[in-house]
Amino acid sequence: MVRDAGVRADAGVLESRLTGLGREEFAREVWGRLPSLTRGAGDFSDIFSSAAVDELVSRRGLRTPFLRVAKDGATLPEPSFTAPGGVGATIADQLDDTALWRAFADGATLVLQALHRTWEPVGTFTSRLATELGHPVQANAYVTPPQNQGFDAHYDVHDVFVLQITGTKRWLIHEPVVTAPTREQPWTGHRAAVAEAASGAPVLDTVLEPGDVLYLPRGWLHSAVAQGAVSVHLTLGVHPWTRHALAAQLAETALAALREDPAMRTSLPLGVDGPEGELDEIRARLVTALTTADPAPLFARTRRGQGRPAPLGPLAQLAALDALTDDTHVRLREALEPRLSGERLWTRAGWLDLAPADLPAVHRLLDGEAHATRDLGPALVRRLLRAGVLVPAAP
Repeated sequence: MVRDAGVRADAGVLESRLTGLGREEFAREVWGRLPSLTRGAGDFSDIFSSAAVDELVSRRGLRTPFLRVAKDGATLPEPSFTAPGGVGATIADQLDDTALWRAFADGATLVLQALHRTWEPVGTFTSRLATELGHPVQANAYVTPPQNQGFDAHYDVHDVFVLQITGTKRWLIHEPVVTAPTREQPWTGHRAAVAEAASGAPVLDTVLEPGDVLYLPRGWLHSAVAQGAVSVHLTLGVHPWTRHALAAQLAETALAALREDPAMRTSLPLGVDGPEGELDEIRARLVTALTTADPAPLFARTRRGQGRPAPLGPLAQLAALDALTDDTHVRLREALEPRLSGERLWTRAGWLDLAPADLPAVHRLLDGEAHATRDLGPALVRRLLRAGVLVPAAP
């Protein structure tokens, strides 16, 4: 599927920056089904650039595994591109920009990993996209010299959006050999099938130019070769929740309940050679536990653990506490994944038990909007600022 981007003024980043499709249309026509190419989606220089690559490699003191180096389908050993940090930085595995330059000049691809943690514009963008999609998103950048290829044909176990930043890259896309693979089904377990499928005619053979976006569902085979200039592309990896994952959490919740059943904790009879004779009762109890299990708390806890809240500056937070007045406006820190369960507020910054009198104010805060301290209560605001749950906001 190939399209030119079209943008509504009130569109989210999925529509305004990536696909030209709203979330519902994208979910109905594309999500998890087919590759989708959007020509001229936009200018991504505000998110990432060649200058950002140079700064990250040469000036930020990055360590492994924030960078991999690949050549001829294999990753190079970390000692070949890392070195001690020097006086005052007793760190043995910081990136060595000289070694990286030599490897790059020799045809190696630089892979900047977890950019959502090291480059603020990418972090902000991935956080917004994750909120829209309801699935965690991470980001890597691939920097490939002209006429070179970092990796052979393979598939990912997560969906990806490929944003071409600079240069051009030819992509060959083939149909999956494993449909919708999970983390436990990586391409390395199907090397022969992947190689055979990649030798056939591709479903899509295209050259991405700056501003183009390619969406690939997990499992679709792909390989890419830089063309006549250095290619920089950003890959946004979407790690989808699956029905299998939800089933696993349902089973885990049910098994936790069965641990509280004394009959299920009793030993099997002496001399038993197999499960026969016990399975009927165990199945019946397991079915009952599955029927009544509520995986929502475990789901929420796991989801919170898959991301981090928005950055929090300790000095700015202390200044906000010191300057707090009734007119100060505050809001929930972004990407907290808040969940109020009874009188306990769960967030990625930890949990807090609340007084019943504070619950109406906390319910108001959950709308994500800015609120005046006088409307919430100074004591509650101070507590939530100290906990890193609230941050100052413009009125």
